[in-house]
Amino acid sequence: MTNETLKPLLIAEDDDADAKLTTLALKQQNIANEIIRIADGEEVLQYLRYEGKYANRPKIMPCVLLLDLKMPKLSGLEVLKAIRNDENLQFLPVVILTSSKEEQDLVDGYKLGANAYVVKPIDFQQFTAAIKELGTFWAVVNTNLSDR
Repeated sequence: MTNETLKPLLIAEDDDADAKLTTLALKQQNIANEIIRIADGEEVLQYLRYEGKYANRPKIMPCVLLLDLKMPKLSGLEVLKAIRNDENLQFLPVVILTSSKEEQDLVDGYKLGANAYVVKPIDFQQFTAAIKELGTFWAVVNTNLSDR
């Protein structure tokens, strides 16, 4: 697969600092995929469904969605539910990347079909290490059905 055909990596994160740290960690891992950040849940679904300002974007699904739970307009759990109920999106890998350690969020995330649930470490080194591993697995190692 050439760089032109690599699937983008989509980050759904409303916190600028967390989004910058996540992007930096992925770039340090030399992930060649384009990294796209969207800051609210409603816009994430528009991006995935090629709606609104994303109507003319390239017809390539992300290799993974790193999804924060606490976002404006639609929460991460609402986004995940919509994805899993959409025939065209149901196989998109979704990793919940959140600061929430609430057991109910974890249970709800997996019930709704999250592929993984990662609690953001407070420590910068732990955070970047976790993101690097996530990026390598989902962008390079994993094979998924999201474009089929």
